[in-house]
Amino acid sequence: MARSRAASQYVCQTCAATFPKWEGQCRNCGAWNSLVETLVAPSARRSRAGIAAPAAGVTAQPLGSLRTARTARRRTGLGEVDRLLGGGLVPGSVLLLGGEPGIGKSTLVLQVAGALAVSAASASDAEARVLYASAEESAAQLHLRAERLGLTGGPADGALHVLASTDVAAVVRAASAEPPALLVVDSIQTVEVDGLDGPPGSVGQVREAAAQLGAFAREQGVPVLLVGHVTKDGALAGPRTLEHLVDAVLMLEGDRYGSLRLLRALKNRHGSTDEVGVMEMTAGGLVEVQDTAAAFLGSGQREAPGVAVAAVLEGTRPLLVEVQALVAPAGGLGPPRRTVAGLDANRLALLIAVLARRGGIDVGGRDVYASLAGGLTVGEPALDLAVALAIAASARDQALAVDTLVCGEVSLLGEVRPVRALDRRLREAARLGFRRALVPAGSTGGTGAPIPEHLELVPVATLRAAIETGFGVPTGTSG
Repeated sequence: MARSRAASQYVCQTCAATFPKWEGQCRNCGAWNSLVETLVAPSARRSRAGIAAPAAGVTAQPLGSLRTARTARRRTGLGEVDRLLGGGLVPGSVLLLGGEPGIGKSTLVLQVAGALAVSAASASDAEARVLYASAEESAAQLHLRAERLGLTGGPADGALHVLASTDVAAVVRAASAEPPALLVVDSIQTVEVDGLDGPPGSVGQVREAAAQLGAFAREQGVPVLLVGHVTKDGALAGPRTLEHLVDAVLMLEGDRYGSLRLLRALKNRHGSTDEVGVMEMTAGGLVEVQDTAAAFLGSGQREAPGVAVAAVLEGTRPLLVEVQALVAPAGGLGPPRRTVAGLDANRLALLIAVLARRGGIDVGGRDVYASLAGGLTVGEPALDLAVALAIAASARDQALAVDTLVCGEVSLLGEVRPVRALDRRLREAARLGFRRALVPAGSTGGTGAPIPEHLELVPVATLRAAIETGFGVPTGTSG
């Protein structure tokens, strides 16, 4: 008798839509080559006779009767991570850490696990045990990484437990036998759920594995830290439902060939998403950057044409960043190039148009390149005036004063609009040696704290006025 073929369907790895046969493009989300064949496990049909009666003891309660004790956060031992999470790990929460290959995700989670184990062991905490489930590396490879980070030969030897397994059930059993202070799973795309069809990393496997680990975290009150892969366009791999199942989504950013790393929160149910953690990759792992305001200032000569320094705000932390621009003759027969690094390309095109129409500097027929020093990516509008002045400086081949700070948003009408927390930005600039600041006219944003007297404030109302003030000569039409 012929053997019946197992039923299968094609599941989109981007949006989890299902199709009976393979197609080159997903009709639901438009992704190309994202359909993967997945076997369908038989399941019992749910009864449709009626709605089941509520379980015994399950009743609705008024909001005023809910009284919960304030949850005590557990600090990880890394100040930048605690700052980003709002003070530490919340018991029962699930965190997802993503980043490009080689950016330092495994290094960061091992440092967090080691620091938490060391701090708990030194405090004689009964829950000093930290469980690290490694599904990508063997236990020996993980030990070599721990040696490089300096975690061996100390309290972490007995407090940090390693489990090299890809089975989610085995990880949950090991964690349930003795609930740890933290459970790390590296990575969610390499573990699998027994009895579920599909290879590790498929939509069904990733979703079910995250659901089981999330249920364990809530039942046992143990924070779970998951490591996730990213796609070639920088998004987290797997279905979007994975991001909805977790409490916080963290992204480790930066140039893998550079030393600075940024840790951002794309989602955080227990804290703010405006904060950013700044760290530096060294031979001994990731270390906190002490002077974050000056970390992204270029080490080159700022008296060169095409350079402007802006003060941006990442959460509550002011950062001074160096904007570099280059205006060059257009090459070839095609349209002029607009190349950016760390900036929004659409915002650059807008500023070029405003410069030509409102600032008297037309560079529409030339190539324009703009970048931020240090590998930082900024989307705050307060960077507009610095980008515009850097382009103007390169077009006029005239440099701004090296001790001048630029801060303001540029509108389509050529106005310079105020920015928030201006006094905080100015105090940080004065601390780093700046003596002059071009600021929006009528700025009142701030906490009311005094500005250092040695910092000269030059209010400007329009982009044309900022160019004339910055370069000391009236603007004409150039380019």
